[in-house]
Amino acid sequence: MKQIKYFSGVLFIVILLSFSGNLSAQADEQKSIWKGFEKIEFSFQNTKAWYVKPRQALPGNPWVWRAHFPTWHTEMDSILLTRGFHVAYVNTNDLFAHPKAMQVWDAFYDYLVKEKQFAPKVALEGVSRGGLYVYGWAKRNPDKVSCIYAEAPVCDPKSWPGGKGKGQGSPKDWTSWLELNKLTDESAKTFDDIPLNDLAGLASFKVPVLHVIGLNDKIVPPTENSDILIANYTKLGGPAAVIPMTRGEQALEGHHFPIENPEKLANFIYDNSVPVLKPLPHTPYIEVNRGLANAYKKFKTTKKGTVAFLGGSITHNPGWRNKTAKYLEEHFPETEFTFIAAGIPSLGSTPHAFRFQRDVLEKGIPDLLFLEAAVNDRGNGFSEKAQIKGLEGIIRQMYAKNPKANVVLMAFAEPAKNADYDAGKEPVEVAVHQRIAKHYGAAYINLAREVYDRIKADEFSWKYDFKDLHPSPYGQEIYSQTIKELLKLNPGNATTEIAKLPVAIDKFSYERASYHPVAKAKKLDGFKIDPDWKPADKVSTRPGFVDVPMLVGETEKASFEFDFKGRAVGLAIISGPDAGKISYSIDGKKTQTLDLFTQWSTQLHLPWYLMLADELSSGKHTLKVNIAQEKNEKSNGNACRVVYFLVNE
Repeated sequence: MKQIKYFSGVLFIVILLSFSGNLSAQADEQKSIWKGFEKIEFSFQNTKAWYVKPRQALPGNPWVWRAHFPTWHTEMDSILLTRGFHVAYVNTNDLFAHPKAMQVWDAFYDYLVKEKQFAPKVALEGVSRGGLYVYGWAKRNPDKVSCIYAEAPVCDPKSWPGGKGKGQGSPKDWTSWLELNKLTDESAKTFDDIPLNDLAGLASFKVPVLHVIGLNDKIVPPTENSDILIANYTKLGGPAAVIPMTRGEQALEGHHFPIENPEKLANFIYDNSVPVLKPLPHTPYIEVNRGLANAYKKFKTTKKGTVAFLGGSITHNPGWRNKTAKYLEEHFPETEFTFIAAGIPSLGSTPHAFRFQRDVLEKGIPDLLFLEAAVNDRGNGFSEKAQIKGLEGIIRQMYAKNPKANVVLMAFAEPAKNADYDAGKEPVEVAVHQRIAKHYGAAYINLAREVYDRIKADEFSWKYDFKDLHPSPYGQEIYSQTIKELLKLNPGNATTEIAKLPVAIDKFSYERASYHPVAKAKKLDGFKIDPDWKPADKVSTRPGFVDVPMLVGETEKASFEFDFKGRAVGLAIISGPDAGKISYSIDGKKTQTLDLFTQWSTQLHLPWYLMLADELSSGKHTLKVNIAQEKNEKSNGNACRVVYFLVNE
């Protein structure tokens, strides 16, 4: 596959230059007069660009961004300039909102906002095929859009230029669009990067949308374009309206029409852009450290890249991961990517360390690794010491395989972390992620604090917007936009040397951790190997932890032994409604008892990782396990089901 509050007392090292390198002042600016206003024209990324200045800008510099056909129907622009808006345009014509154009748009936005202090949220105007651009960019950047105004917008290229429905189409433009996207007529039927799709993020930000259309438009028929988009958008909760233009001559088969009441339409943009809102910036929550220079260099020079995503359900579920992968593909269009999706619900840093070899390294050696465990480490009750051993072990495994790899650690949000911040405490898991990142030079993003600060700044609410520790589309956009901001930072200022491993924070970290098969168990008494375990009840399971070999014992006093060589041993078990208790000993020493039942066991056969000893002397050891006679009062059985032995050599 082609594949703020700012933190008090903490120094944040952030590289503020865009990777594109286009934030420097333009040396070729030319001034002219447009409808009585000063127009600044210049070259931007080898294409023409301009912006028009109001005589007196409104506070915060609100602005309108014109897409294709920027000189068509400029009545609203004149009105808004008079009221204090800027109007801007960059020429990406004939790219039909292809990712190449979207990358130029990203850079142009950064230039105007960071260099010219334009408002962080922009009103987008799209006419005809300009609809492809405004929706293409808005869906990639919903947090940066105040509203969308579109005239007879193209919302489905199959309608125009394809002409595959009622519309006339444009054979020449259809051929260009197909070639640009490397499609055929057949593959175009399932091409999904069009305005009609993937509107959930935009809708979650409640970006107001207004379309004006001609009812008899035979070039861009509303029934194939605006009608479908508006219906899709409103079903997702997005605010939208359509105004038919019926007065005056309907030219070009109804596609061109006079604009009625432009003052009222200008009011739509004004009311949704003023006063200018300035959300908290993303950068204070990013620590670049060694950065991503090695990975970027590999992507650019070899035209190949392997990117892994290791985490729990927030990584497993669609959202930030997909958007990050898509951004990398668009930012490095000539690079063939392999993406390794290694998110498994419920699992934190200790499980990640032991499964890293199988779930990541055996599928490809990453050039770039995204890693998160802060939410599940809290929920699963892992100690600070265990978190350090797990995260440190993963990074040391990563650098042992690829010393040039770059790593991004992310601490995600949850109510418990919000409560910690309310109490003036930094969550332990967040502090551990930051400490590990700094120690090993990995990039770090504190999304937990960012979410908390944005809520306190009244940008959104947890209950109605973010909704859950498994983020809503809104929350996924918050995550992906901050990650994107890291990806856009200039790696030229970061280190490109091979990572030299520092002394481990914990000498018992899980840097040689791996799974060992249950077939290695011996002296089975009451236990057996089920080669294809599945539950007899109807309680749900996790993918990868059902229909796999399992060491199963369900009666008290059942026992087994396991010989291993290493400094740590543990069990990856399935804890369901009948999970029992075990007693165990290592090398015949003190026997200890462990309850396998969890607070989630009644509703799920939960993958549960238990370290029985992790600071042993190096060498050979023997683990002996017995099912205890007593059980948790909430359990309905004595079961012990082992999926893997965990060994850190």
